[in-house]
Amino acid sequence: MSETGSFQYFKDIFHIEHGQPELYSPLALAYIGDSVFDIMIRTMEVSQVNKQVNKYHKDVSKIVCAPAQAKMIMALKEHLTEEERDIYKRGRNANSYTKAKNATRTEYRKATGFEAVLGYLYLKEDFERLTDVVKMGLDALQEAE
Repeated sequence: MSETGSFQYFKDIFHIEHGQPELYSPLALAYIGDSVFDIMIRTMEVSQVNKQVNKYHKDVSKIVCAPAQAKMIMALKEHLTEEERDIYKRGRNANSYTKAKNATRTEYRKATGFEAVLGYLYLKEDFERLTDVVKMGLDALQEAE
């Protein structure tokens, strides 16, 4: 079964219809985008080497935190499509009633915008573009270090 077929199976079994992801609230997009990004980074980390779970957590936390996500989105913003930039801006400008523990308000807002883009691409089922955006962000983060 293809990746898309597997995802369709999941949607069919649980009666999930995405409708139009561009109409979702930016915080809903960021909510799902946060989880999508987390599972992508965890999958990459676990596939590289076997280590203790607390070491996985420490390494993953350095990437999925708001300051790192803010750096990623600023580096790849020029590579976003117009549609993705609009989603980013909606996410960045959304009124969230929570804040990150170890990030500035600006970093947190940028990270929310980044997560909104990822959530949008996921719900749109554009997994190739989702992967490309994450790869560009990780490359930019690595270059900054």
